[in-house]
Formats: sequence, C-alpha cells, structure tokens
Amino acid sequence: MKTERLNLHVIEMELKSPFVTHLETVHKRRSIIVEAIDTDGAVGYGEVVAFSTPWYTEETVQTSYHIIKDVLAPLVLGQEINHPSDIHPWFETVRGNQMAKAGVETAIWDLHSKRQGRPLAALLGGIREEVCAGAVAAGATITETLQRIDHLLTQGYERIKVKISPQNDRELLRNIRHEFPSVPLMADANSAYSLTDAERLKALDEFQLLMIEQPLAVDDLVQHAKLQKIIDTPICLDESIRSIRDAENALELGSCGVINIKIGRVGGLEEAKKIHDLCQAKGVPVWAGGMIEFGVSRAHNVALASLEGFSIPGDLSSSHHYWHQDIIEPAIEVVNGRITLSHEPGIGYRINQKRLTEVTIRKEELSR
Repeated sequence: MKTERLNLHVIEMELKSPFVTHLETVHKRRSIIVEAIDTDGAVGYGEVVAFSTPWYTEETVQTSYHIIKDVLAPLVLGQEINHPSDIHPWFETVRGNQMAKAGVETAIWDLHSKRQGRPLAALLGGIREEVCAGAVAAGATITETLQRIDHLLTQGYERIKVKISPQNDRELLRNIRHEFPSVPLMADANSAYSLTDAERLKALDEFQLLMIEQPLAVDDLVQHAKLQKIIDTPICLDESIRSIRDAENALELGSCGVINIKIGRVGGLEEAKKIHDLCQAKGVPVWAGGMIEFGVSRAHNVALASLEGFSIPGDLSSSHHYWHQDIIEPAIEVVNGRITLSHEPGIGYRINQKRLTEVTIRKEELSR
C-alpha cells in the first residue's frame, strides 16, 4: 500500500461526568483522529490520545499535531508500505512523541487490515472472541465514587479502578471495601507517592487490591523495585513503560508484577505487541489501559486485548460510559462484563461521518 493522504481531525467532546485525578479534572476531551488514505481510496483510522495539557505525559494535542504534520507525515506519505511494521524504523529517527506516532501507526494498521480483508485482532494474533471489561470510577467525592462503582457493577464490569492519593487513599478504600467487599479492585496513584510513603502504601495491603498502579514517579524504576519488596500488593507500571526497553528494564529490576499496556503511551501496536510477548514469556500479567478515548482508539484497544496474555480486564468501557454519542457505529457495548469482537475487517467499526463533522474543530489534509 502507499499512503496518499493523511487527514487530521481535531475533535472535542464534553464528558458525561468529569474525570477526576489528583493531577487534573477532565471536563472536555480533545483529540486527533488520523485518517490514512491509500492511493486506491481505502481508508484507515487512528487516534492520538494525548490530552490538551501535559498532565499525563509531556505530549499534548497541540504538540502531537505539529509532530504529525511537520515530522511524521513526510516520513510515510508516498512510501511503499508492505506491512505496518515497516514504519517503525522510520519513526525511530524521531525521539519520543509516542502518542503522535501511535496515531499514525494505528491508522496504517487499520488500513492494512482492511486491505487484507481481515479483522485487526486476527492480524495481531488475537485468540479471543470476546474480552473482559473493567472501568474507572473517578468521582470528585467518596460518595460519588461509590455511586459510580455501583452503577458500573450493575452494568457487569468485572474490575473496578479508582484514583488514590495520600489525601484520600485509606478513607476511600475503606469505604469501598465496606460497600463492595469482594469486588476486584485496583488503585491508580498516577505518581502521587514517593518511597518515603512506603509504610503508608504497605498499609493498603489490607484492602486486597489487585494492584497499585504507578505509585511513584515515572522515572523511578529502581525506587519501584525497592517498594515492591516492601509491599505485598503487586505494583503495576503505567507511565514508566514507554517502550519494550522500559519493560525489559522494569522486569529485570523487579519493579512491578503487572504492566498496563497503552497503545498511545508506547508508540503504537507494534511496540504494544512486543511488550505483550515479553510479559507473556516471563509470566507477567498485562492489561489494556484506557485514555478517556473516543471510539477509534477504544476499538484498537479491544483488538489488542484479544491477545492471549491480556489476562486482567482492561479499561475497556462502553462508548456511552464517557460520551452521549461516540464517533463510531455501532457503539462499543459491554454486555455482562464482556465486549464481543467484531468480525469486520480492520477495527470493525464504521466512522459516523455526521458525528465526526459535528465535533471537529479543525481539519487539515496532508499530502506529499
């Protein structure tokens, strides 16, 4: 295939409910939908999952737009691509900017799988017909979080994640365990702690969490290894893992017992699959992380989560969990805690062009 054009759609939608962490409260979500168009008119879609401000990683929607337009697009437009993995060495000449890279790379994967007439999950090596779904209950108060958990459980979600910090951890988790003593529960700290909080984190063992996600700073692999020796609860690394090399180093040091794989954070499906394969070989469980994304990225996540090593329910909520109306059709639905994979070629979902147009605040066509 030969990509003739890349269309960038900057879209914005208001969340049904604010998404609250100690770092940021997200009311509106802005993102970039990448449309890769082949010389024969075939189209593939990817999504840039960077946020508008650099609270999660240093990338933003604005920086990703610049990198795609001025740096990545010239590397792929007009080039013969036999397989999406072909673009990986081209993008290695660009440092960082993983989410911008993933936006383009996932669009190429969707395009390639459509040209092959096969579902993306099948091309990735997926083995599942359905994947288990978990969700995040990130409320502004403990009462609101409990209400959200109750709502999610009535919808069949099989794992709940909550956001914690030193200001709310014990009180929040104690209340959750009082109301929901047996729910599979994990806590995401988004680097809210340091190693001096080791005893405080050790005290959270009593709540029988599946894992504590990213308790320490993103560049503290050694400190995470020290902490994992102190606490019984498995540490899950998220922001610390941006590449296969990061995953190799973390496992070598013993920095974690679980890894969260986010396609955007690691630069695309090629790298995500490498991390999955490494963890599977070493017996380390992985799960698919979410980014408050729209349907395109959500569909890519579902395809990735069909791989054998994804043994923990991921952040794979229904389209209507965050949005009144998504940009894909049909909407992704969680039924009895599961999402059934589409057998259609590519990501398996169509773009609702009317809805895409409604929420697009900027569009640009890039060609060679």
